[in-house]
Amino acid sequence: MTRRPLLSMFSAEPAQSALSALDRESVWLNSAPLTADGLRGRVVLVDFWTYSCVNWLRTLPYVRAWHERYADDGLVVVGAHAPEFGFEHDLDNVRRAARDLGVGHPVVIDNDFAVWRSFDNNYWPAVYLLDRDGRTRFRHFGEGAYEETERAIQQLLGVDRDREAVVADGLAEAADWDTLRSPETYVGRARGERRSDHDAEHLAPDHWALRGEWSVGREAAVLEAPDGSVAYRFKARDLNLVLTPPASGAPVRFSVGLDGRPPGEAHGLDVAASGDGTVSEPRMYQLVRQPGAIRERLFQITFRDPGVRAYVFTFG
Repeated sequence: MTRRPLLSMFSAEPAQSALSALDRESVWLNSAPLTADGLRGRVVLVDFWTYSCVNWLRTLPYVRAWHERYADDGLVVVGAHAPEFGFEHDLDNVRRAARDLGVGHPVVIDNDFAVWRSFDNNYWPAVYLLDRDGRTRFRHFGEGAYEETERAIQQLLGVDRDREAVVADGLAEAADWDTLRSPETYVGRARGERRSDHDAEHLAPDHWALRGEWSVGREAAVLEAPDGSVAYRFKARDLNLVLTPPASGAPVRFSVGLDGRPPGEAHGLDVAASGDGTVSEPRMYQLVRQPGAIRERLFQITFRDPGVRAYVFTFG
């Protein structure tokens, strides 16, 4: 196997290791607390994530594969869960998400962003590779660069082997970048944009509208009465929406329509072909996955029960 040299991409940092922030963190999943001294002599991959982020979800199969392939060679994968939304601060929510998504490597709960700041990080997802002396030698922000990252892992470990294919499907399937036209769109007041007062049928591309009794807070819009809806005119293979049930935990029933009809074969993983589904836990819901040729569609979701919170649309 021929490998491109990666040393030109590395940074050697003689100062205190960014891993030192782990020493002050006491809440971990899948592991007893890890420390900078305890990790000395190991190659460490730090993966910054927040569990409702679609970009991170699409990287997870690769991070999981590296954990499984290279642990015996001296690689330690540490997931640093830094929450984007309020519900992601809840340890039970993170624990459930880690279990359901198959996150088996050690995870530090970085609710106060201390580890995030130690790495001077600004992104979800972000991967940092540190050598056996705790120096950051490689970093990548966002999706992609999987082959490049694995080559960097191998170089730091001193191993040379062929890469194995990684299966990334379901929620983790890569976006169809050639047809994706709609941008991430927040619903809450702090970052919301392109909200329209028009009826759903008259929405411009990449605009959205609320119908019914909604209260729009900083992070999310909250439905105050039954039968409220959200509409969005989009162009992408996938449409996702981060949703949470009411504080009581009561499930919220919903129905999805595309261009005024049930989605049929274009239903997402969390929706039946009839368009029916339920918000039962706080997470990202895949509501549309279009087969075949991708075209602009009018999406609408109607919630039969009150109390649901809508945070952000993402696309794939």
